[in-house]
Amino acid sequence: MKTIKFFTLGCKVNQYDTQKIREQFLSAGFKEENNARPANICLINTCTVTHRADSDSLNLIRRAKRENPKAKIIVTGCLAELDSKKIEGADFIVKNKSKGKIVNLLQGLSPKGTVPVTGISDFQGHTRAFVKIQDGCDNFCSYCKIPLVRGRSLSRPKNDIIAEVNRLVERGFKEIVLTGICLGSYSGLSGLIEGLEKIEGLLRIRLSSIEAGDVSDGLINKISESEKLCRHLHIPIQSGDDEILKKMNRKYNRAGYLSLIKKIKRKIPGMAITTDVLVGFPGESEKNFSNTLDLIKKIMPLKVHIFPYSSRPGTVAAGFVDPPIKAEIIKERIRRLQKVAGDCKISFEKNFLGRTMPVLFESRVKNKLDFWQGYTDNYLKVRVKSKTNLRNLIQPVKLSSASLRFSSY
Repeated sequence: MKTIKFFTLGCKVNQYDTQKIREQFLSAGFKEENNARPANICLINTCTVTHRADSDSLNLIRRAKRENPKAKIIVTGCLAELDSKKIEGADFIVKNKSKGKIVNLLQGLSPKGTVPVTGISDFQGHTRAFVKIQDGCDNFCSYCKIPLVRGRSLSRPKNDIIAEVNRLVERGFKEIVLTGICLGSYSGLSGLIEGLEKIEGLLRIRLSSIEAGDVSDGLINKISESEKLCRHLHIPIQSGDDEILKKMNRKYNRAGYLSLIKKIKRKIPGMAITTDVLVGFPGESEKNFSNTLDLIKKIMPLKVHIFPYSSRPGTVAAGFVDPPIKAEIIKERIRRLQKVAGDCKISFEKNFLGRTMPVLFESRVKNKLDFWQGYTDNYLKVRVKSKTNLRNLIQPVKLSSASLRFSSY
Protein backbone atom coordinates (compact mmCIF):
# COMPACT_ATOMS: atom_id res chain seq x y z
CA MET A 1 0.00 0.00 0.00
CA LYS A 2 1.30 3.46 -0.91
CA THR A 3 1.77 5.89 1.96
CA ILE A 4 1.54 9.68 2.13
CA LYS A 5 2.35 12.46 4.58
CA PHE A 6 0.68 15.89 4.67
CA PHE A 7 2.27 19.17 5.78
CA THR A 8 0.27 22.41 6.05
CA LEU A 9 1.25 26.00 6.69
CA GLY A 10 -0.92 29.08 6.97
CA CYS A 11 -4.58 29.87 7.37
CA LYS A 12 -7.75 27.92 8.11
CA VAL A 13 -8.52 27.84 4.39
CA ASN A 14 -5.26 26.00 3.77
CA GLN A 15 -6.08 23.56 6.56
CA TYR A 16 -9.46 22.90 4.95
CA ASP A 17 -7.82 22.41 1.55
CA THR A 18 -5.40 19.87 3.00
CA GLN A 19 -8.26 17.92 4.58
CA LYS A 20 -10.04 17.80 1.23
CA ILE A 21 -6.88 16.54 -0.48
CA ARG A 22 -6.31 14.04 2.36
CA GLU A 23 -9.75 12.47 1.88
CA GLN A 24 -9.18 12.12 -1.86
CA PHE A 25 -5.87 10.34 -1.36
CA LEU A 26 -7.39 8.02 1.25
CA SER A 27 -10.26 7.26 -1.14
CA ALA A 28 -7.68 6.46 -3.80
CA GLY A 29 -6.17 3.72 -1.62
CA PHE A 30 -3.35 5.55 0.15
CA LYS A 31 -2.51 5.18 3.83
CA GLU A 32 -1.52 8.29 5.77
CA GLU A 33 1.82 7.92 7.54
CA ASN A 34 1.98 9.87 10.81
CA ASN A 35 5.12 8.48 12.42
CA ALA A 36 8.84 8.63 11.72
CA ARG A 37 8.73 6.05 8.94
CA PRO A 38 9.31 7.59 5.47
CA ALA A 39 6.36 7.78 3.08
CA ASN A 40 6.05 7.24 -0.66
CA ILE A 41 4.59 10.71 -1.19
CA CYS A 42 4.85 13.99 0.75
CA LEU A 43 2.40 16.78 0.07
CA ILE A 44 3.26 20.29 1.30
CA ASN A 45 0.50 22.94 1.26
CA THR A 46 2.43 26.22 1.42
CA CYS A 47 1.79 29.81 2.52
CA THR A 48 3.20 33.11 1.24
CA VAL A 49 1.46 35.77 3.33
CA THR A 50 4.80 36.98 4.77
CA HIS A 51 8.51 36.57 4.08
CA ARG A 52 8.61 34.28 7.13
CA ALA A 53 5.87 32.12 5.59
CA ASP A 54 7.96 31.76 2.41
CA SER A 55 10.97 30.71 4.45
CA ASP A 56 8.98 28.24 6.55
CA SER A 57 7.47 26.70 3.42
CA LEU A 58 10.85 26.24 1.73
CA ASN A 59 12.36 24.79 4.91
CA LEU A 60 9.47 22.34 5.19
CA ILE A 61 9.97 21.18 1.61
CA ARG A 62 13.66 20.55 2.27
CA ARG A 63 12.89 18.73 5.52
CA ALA A 64 10.29 16.51 3.86
CA LYS A 65 12.81 15.57 1.17
CA ARG A 66 15.55 14.91 3.72
CA GLU A 67 13.37 12.72 5.96
CA ASN A 68 11.69 10.93 3.03
CA PRO A 69 14.53 10.61 0.48
CA LYS A 70 12.70 8.26 -1.89
CA ALA A 71 9.34 10.06 -1.75
CA LYS A 72 7.65 11.99 -4.52
CA ILE A 73 7.36 15.58 -3.29
CA ILE A 74 4.17 17.46 -4.19
CA VAL A 75 4.10 21.21 -3.48
CA THR A 76 0.90 23.23 -3.69
CA GLY A 77 -0.61 26.27 -2.03
CA CYS A 78 0.09 29.99 -2.28
CA LEU A 79 3.90 29.91 -2.54
CA ALA A 80 3.58 27.61 -5.54
CA GLU A 81 1.35 30.10 -7.34
CA LEU A 82 3.84 32.85 -8.26
CA ASP A 83 7.15 31.69 -6.81
CA SER A 84 7.64 28.20 -8.19
CA LYS A 85 11.20 29.17 -9.24
CA LYS A 86 12.12 29.38 -5.54
CA ILE A 87 11.03 25.80 -4.95
CA GLU A 88 13.72 23.13 -5.17
CA GLY A 89 13.33 19.40 -4.77
CA ALA A 90 9.67 19.14 -5.82
CA ASP A 91 8.55 16.46 -8.23
CA PHE A 92 5.19 18.14 -8.81
CA ILE A 93 4.11 21.77 -8.33
CA VAL A 94 0.35 22.26 -8.36
CA LYS A 95 -1.37 25.67 -8.57
CA ASN A 96 -4.17 26.64 -6.19
CA LYS A 97 -6.91 26.30 -8.81
CA SER A 98 -5.93 22.66 -9.34
CA LYS A 99 -5.07 21.61 -5.78
CA GLY A 100 -8.52 20.11 -5.19
CA LYS A 101 -7.95 17.61 -8.01
CA ILE A 102 -4.37 16.58 -7.28
CA VAL A 103 -5.05 12.84 -7.17
CA ASN A 104 -6.72 12.90 -10.58
CA LEU A 105 -4.17 15.24 -12.14
CA LEU A 106 -1.09 13.27 -11.18
CA GLN A 107 -1.56 10.18 -13.30
CA GLY A 108 0.06 7.02 -12.05
CA LEU A 109 0.11 8.06 -8.38
CA SER A 110 -3.31 6.70 -7.48
CA PRO A 111 -3.64 2.93 -6.91
CA LYS A 112 -7.35 3.13 -7.77
CA GLY A 113 -7.32 5.64 -10.59
CA THR A 114 -9.55 8.72 -10.48
CA VAL A 115 -11.60 9.59 -7.42
CA PRO A 116 -14.61 11.91 -7.01
CA VAL A 117 -13.76 15.54 -6.22
CA THR A 118 -16.11 16.34 -3.33
CA GLY A 119 -15.99 18.23 -0.04
CA ILE A 120 -14.91 16.88 3.32
CA SER A 121 -16.51 14.48 5.79
CA ASP A 122 -13.96 14.71 8.62
CA PHE A 123 -11.40 17.13 10.06
CA GLN A 124 -8.50 15.11 11.33
CA GLY A 125 -7.11 15.99 14.74
CA HIS A 126 -9.75 18.62 15.54
CA THR A 127 -12.96 18.85 17.53
CA ARG A 128 -13.96 21.97 15.59
CA ALA A 129 -14.23 21.51 11.83
CA PHE A 130 -13.23 24.32 9.46
CA VAL A 131 -15.58 24.65 6.49
CA LYS A 132 -14.47 26.77 3.54
CA ILE A 133 -17.40 28.69 2.09
CA GLN A 134 -15.47 31.21 -0.02
CA ASP A 135 -12.11 31.69 -1.69
CA GLY A 136 -10.26 34.66 -3.19
CA CYS A 137 -10.31 38.37 -2.36
CA ASP A 138 -11.29 41.58 -4.18
CA ASN A 139 -9.96 44.05 -1.59
CA PHE A 140 -6.35 44.41 -2.77
CA CYS A 141 -4.89 45.92 0.40
CA SER A 142 -1.60 47.52 -0.59
CA TYR A 143 0.55 45.16 1.53
CA CYS A 144 -1.23 41.88 0.74
CA LYS A 145 -0.17 39.29 -1.81
CA ILE A 146 -3.16 36.99 -1.26
CA PRO A 147 -5.42 38.39 -4.05
CA LEU A 148 -2.53 37.75 -6.45
CA VAL A 149 -2.26 34.06 -5.50
CA ARG A 150 -5.90 33.27 -4.65
CA GLY A 151 -7.69 35.28 -7.33
CA ARG A 152 -11.05 37.02 -7.21
CA SER A 153 -13.71 36.24 -4.62
CA LEU A 154 -15.76 33.14 -5.31
CA SER A 155 -18.58 31.71 -3.17
CA ARG A 156 -19.39 28.00 -2.82
CA PRO A 157 -22.96 26.89 -3.48
CA LYS A 158 -25.10 26.99 -0.32
CA ASN A 159 -26.45 23.46 -0.76
CA ASP A 160 -22.93 21.99 -1.07
CA ILE A 161 -21.92 23.63 2.21
CA ILE A 162 -25.03 22.46 4.06
CA ALA A 163 -24.52 18.90 2.79
CA GLU A 164 -20.89 19.01 3.93
CA VAL A 165 -21.79 20.29 7.39
CA ASN A 166 -24.42 17.54 7.71
CA ARG A 167 -21.69 14.96 7.03
CA LEU A 168 -19.45 16.53 9.66
CA VAL A 169 -22.22 16.59 12.27
CA GLU A 170 -22.98 12.94 11.55
CA ARG A 171 -19.28 12.32 12.20
CA GLY A 172 -19.68 13.87 15.66
CA PHE A 173 -18.58 17.48 15.22
CA LYS A 174 -20.55 19.88 17.42
CA GLU A 175 -18.95 23.12 16.21
CA ILE A 176 -18.05 24.25 12.72
CA VAL A 177 -16.01 27.32 11.80
CA LEU A 178 -17.06 29.04 8.59
CA THR A 179 -13.93 30.26 6.88
CA GLY A 180 -12.77 31.94 3.71
CA ILE A 181 -10.08 34.23 2.37
CA CYS A 182 -12.61 37.07 2.58
CA LEU A 183 -15.48 35.50 4.50
CA GLY A 184 -17.76 38.55 4.47
CA SER A 185 -17.89 38.62 0.68
CA TYR A 186 -19.77 35.31 0.66
CA SER A 187 -22.95 35.84 -1.34
CA GLY A 188 -25.91 35.22 0.97
CA LEU A 189 -24.13 34.71 4.29
CA SER A 190 -27.27 35.25 6.40
CA GLY A 191 -29.22 32.73 4.33
CA LEU A 192 -26.43 30.18 4.68
CA ILE A 193 -26.37 30.66 8.46
CA GLU A 194 -30.14 30.16 8.64
CA GLY A 195 -29.79 26.91 6.73
CA LEU A 196 -27.02 25.68 9.01
CA GLU A 197 -28.97 26.57 12.15
CA LYS A 198 -31.59 24.00 11.16
CA ILE A 199 -29.11 21.12 11.30
CA GLU A 200 -29.91 18.97 14.30
CA GLY A 201 -26.85 18.16 16.37
CA LEU A 202 -24.89 21.22 15.24
CA LEU A 203 -24.51 23.21 18.46
CA ARG A 204 -22.11 25.99 17.48
CA ILE A 205 -21.44 28.02 14.35
CA ARG A 206 -18.36 30.22 14.53
CA LEU A 207 -17.32 32.82 11.96
CA SER A 208 -13.62 33.21 11.24
CA SER A 209 -11.93 36.45 10.18
CA ILE A 210 -14.30 39.02 8.67
CA GLU A 211 -13.61 42.56 7.47
CA ALA A 212 -15.16 45.51 9.30
CA GLY A 213 -17.05 46.63 6.21
CA ASP A 214 -18.74 43.24 5.95
CA VAL A 215 -20.18 43.28 9.49
CA SER A 216 -23.68 44.55 8.71
CA ASP A 217 -26.45 45.45 11.13
CA GLY A 218 -28.22 42.34 9.87
CA LEU A 219 -25.30 40.11 10.82
CA ILE A 220 -25.03 41.75 14.25
CA ASN A 221 -28.75 41.18 14.84
CA LYS A 222 -28.42 37.59 13.66
CA ILE A 223 -25.65 36.85 16.17
CA SER A 224 -27.61 38.50 18.98
CA GLU A 225 -30.72 36.40 18.25
CA SER A 226 -29.11 33.07 17.34
CA GLU A 227 -28.79 30.19 19.78
CA LYS A 228 -25.96 28.68 17.72
CA LEU A 229 -23.82 31.55 16.41
CA CYS A 230 -20.82 32.11 18.68
CA ARG A 231 -20.36 35.48 20.36
CA HIS A 232 -16.95 36.00 18.82
CA LEU A 233 -15.79 37.90 15.76
CA HIS A 234 -12.25 38.28 14.45
CA ILE A 235 -12.20 41.71 12.78
CA PRO A 236 -8.73 42.82 11.58
CA ILE A 237 -7.62 46.36 12.40
CA GLN A 238 -4.08 46.31 10.92
CA SER A 239 -3.61 49.91 12.11
CA GLY A 240 -5.41 52.39 14.34
CA ASP A 241 -4.16 55.41 12.41
CA ASP A 242 -6.10 56.95 9.51
CA GLU A 243 -2.98 57.96 7.57
CA ILE A 244 -1.62 54.40 7.63
CA LEU A 245 -5.04 52.85 6.95
CA LYS A 246 -5.32 54.97 3.80
CA LYS A 247 -1.86 53.87 2.64
CA MET A 248 -2.86 50.28 3.34
CA ASN A 249 -5.96 50.74 1.14
CA ARG A 250 -8.20 49.59 3.97
CA LYS A 251 -11.88 50.35 3.52
CA TYR A 252 -12.56 52.00 6.89
CA ASN A 253 -11.14 54.64 9.20
CA ARG A 254 -10.37 54.68 12.89
CA ALA A 255 -13.65 56.30 13.96
CA GLY A 256 -15.72 53.91 11.86
CA TYR A 257 -13.97 50.85 13.28
CA LEU A 258 -14.38 52.04 16.86
CA SER A 259 -18.06 52.84 16.27
CA LEU A 260 -18.62 49.34 14.85
CA ILE A 261 -17.04 47.60 17.85
CA LYS A 262 -19.07 49.70 20.29
CA LYS A 263 -22.25 48.84 18.40
CA ILE A 264 -21.45 45.12 18.42
CA LYS A 265 -20.68 45.04 22.15
CA ARG A 266 -23.76 47.10 22.97
CA LYS A 267 -26.01 44.76 20.99
CA ILE A 268 -24.38 41.47 22.06
CA PRO A 269 -23.45 41.17 25.77
CA GLY A 270 -20.30 39.14 26.36
CA MET A 271 -19.13 39.53 22.76
CA ALA A 272 -15.43 38.83 22.22
CA ILE A 273 -13.43 40.67 19.59
CA THR A 274 -10.08 39.40 18.34
CA THR A 275 -8.03 41.23 15.75
CA ASP A 276 -4.85 41.54 13.64
CA VAL A 277 -2.31 44.37 13.76
CA LEU A 278 0.49 44.97 11.27
CA VAL A 279 3.52 46.71 12.83
CA GLY A 280 6.19 48.61 10.90
CA PHE A 281 4.23 49.47 7.75
CA PRO A 282 6.24 51.81 5.46
CA GLY A 283 6.07 55.36 6.81
CA GLU A 284 4.63 54.35 10.20
CA SER A 285 5.76 57.04 12.66
CA GLU A 286 5.72 56.87 16.44
CA LYS A 287 2.55 58.98 16.37
CA ASN A 288 0.91 56.57 13.91
CA PHE A 289 1.81 53.63 16.12
CA SER A 290 0.61 55.40 19.28
CA ASN A 291 -2.79 55.79 17.63
CA THR A 292 -2.87 52.02 17.12
CA LEU A 293 -2.07 51.41 20.79
CA ASP A 294 -4.82 53.83 21.78
CA LEU A 295 -7.42 52.14 19.57
CA ILE A 296 -6.54 48.70 20.97
CA LYS A 297 -7.09 50.03 24.50
CA LYS A 298 -10.49 51.40 23.47
CA ILE A 299 -11.84 48.24 21.83
CA MET A 300 -10.52 45.90 24.57
CA PRO A 301 -9.94 42.79 22.39
CA LEU A 302 -9.62 39.31 23.83
CA LYS A 303 -6.61 38.62 21.61
CA VAL A 304 -4.39 40.50 19.17
CA HIS A 305 -2.46 38.68 16.44
CA ILE A 306 0.64 40.80 15.82
CA PHE A 307 2.63 40.68 12.58
CA PRO A 308 5.73 42.64 11.57
CA TYR A 309 5.37 44.19 8.13
CA SER A 310 6.86 42.08 5.37
CA SER A 311 7.33 43.50 1.87
CA ARG A 312 5.60 41.26 -0.68
CA PRO A 313 6.73 41.45 -4.32
CA GLY A 314 3.93 42.49 -6.65
CA THR A 315 2.02 44.51 -4.07
CA VAL A 316 1.58 48.28 -4.17
CA ALA A 317 3.34 48.75 -0.82
CA ALA A 318 6.46 47.02 -2.15
CA GLY A 319 6.94 50.03 -4.40
CA PHE A 320 6.60 52.67 -1.67
CA VAL A 321 9.62 54.98 -1.39
CA ASP A 322 9.39 55.27 2.41
CA PRO A 323 12.57 53.97 4.06
CA PRO A 324 12.01 50.65 5.86
CA ILE A 325 11.32 50.86 9.59
CA LYS A 326 14.39 49.60 11.46
CA ALA A 327 14.09 46.07 12.81
CA GLU A 328 14.87 47.13 16.37
CA ILE A 329 12.09 49.74 16.25
CA ILE A 330 9.59 47.15 15.00
CA LYS A 331 10.61 44.72 17.76
CA GLU A 332 10.24 47.43 20.41
CA ARG A 333 6.79 48.40 19.11
CA ILE A 334 5.71 44.77 19.08
CA ARG A 335 6.75 44.41 22.73
CA ARG A 336 4.69 47.48 23.68
CA LEU A 337 1.69 46.22 21.72
CA GLN A 338 1.97 42.78 23.34
CA LYS A 339 1.86 44.43 26.77
CA VAL A 340 -1.27 46.43 25.90
CA ALA A 341 -2.90 43.38 24.31
CA GLY A 342 -2.15 41.28 27.40
CA ASP A 343 -3.70 43.87 29.68
CA CYS A 344 -6.82 43.99 27.47
CA LYS A 345 -7.12 40.20 27.57
CA ILE A 346 -7.02 40.12 31.38
CA SER A 347 -9.52 42.98 31.66
CA PHE A 348 -11.94 41.25 29.29
CA GLU A 349 -11.64 37.90 31.05
CA LYS A 350 -12.34 39.47 34.45
CA ASN A 351 -15.88 40.23 33.27
CA PHE A 352 -16.64 36.49 33.39
CA LEU A 353 -15.17 35.51 36.75
CA GLY A 354 -17.68 33.56 38.81
CA ARG A 355 -19.90 32.80 35.82
CA THR A 356 -20.73 29.27 34.73
CA MET A 357 -20.30 28.90 30.97
CA PRO A 358 -20.44 25.96 28.54
CA VAL A 359 -17.02 24.85 27.29
CA LEU A 360 -16.29 22.65 24.29
CA PHE A 361 -13.25 20.63 25.33
CA GLU A 362 -10.65 19.84 22.69
CA SER A 363 -7.58 18.19 24.16
CA ARG A 364 -5.41 17.49 27.16
CA VAL A 365 -2.99 20.22 28.23
CA LYS A 366 0.56 19.46 27.14
CA ASN A 367 2.81 18.59 30.09
CA LYS A 368 -0.23 18.55 32.39
CA LEU A 369 -2.10 15.48 31.28
CA ASP A 370 -4.58 15.64 34.17
CA PHE A 371 -5.92 18.90 32.72
CA TRP A 372 -8.21 19.46 29.72
CA GLN A 373 -8.59 22.62 27.66
CA GLY A 374 -11.37 24.03 25.54
CA TYR A 375 -13.28 27.16 24.59
CA THR A 376 -16.45 28.97 25.54
CA ASP A 377 -18.63 30.23 22.71
CA ASN A 378 -17.00 33.67 23.09
CA TYR A 379 -13.54 32.14 22.76
CA LEU A 380 -12.35 32.19 26.35
CA LYS A 381 -9.74 29.47 26.71
CA VAL A 382 -10.52 27.35 29.76
CA ARG A 383 -8.44 24.62 31.40
CA VAL A 384 -9.85 22.26 34.01
CA LYS A 385 -8.59 19.31 36.01
CA SER A 386 -10.49 16.12 35.34
CA LYS A 387 -9.85 12.37 35.25
CA THR A 388 -12.75 12.02 32.82
CA ASN A 389 -12.13 12.07 29.07
CA LEU A 390 -13.69 15.41 28.10
CA ARG A 391 -12.72 15.47 24.42
CA ASN A 392 -15.52 16.83 22.20
CA LEU A 393 -17.86 17.28 25.18
CA ILE A 394 -19.60 20.54 26.01
CA GLN A 395 -19.66 20.92 29.79
CA PRO A 396 -20.56 23.79 32.17
CA VAL A 397 -17.56 25.27 33.97
CA LYS A 398 -17.48 27.92 36.67
CA LEU A 399 -14.72 30.32 35.70
CA SER A 400 -12.54 30.92 38.70
CA SER A 401 -9.21 32.57 37.85
CA ALA A 402 -8.41 35.95 36.38
CA SER A 403 -6.31 34.49 33.60
CA LEU A 404 -8.64 31.52 33.11
CA ARG A 405 -5.47 29.47 33.03
CA PHE A 406 -6.83 26.81 35.32
CA SER A 407 -10.35 26.37 36.66
CA SER A 408 -12.01 23.69 38.76
CA TYR A 409 -14.46 21.20 37.29
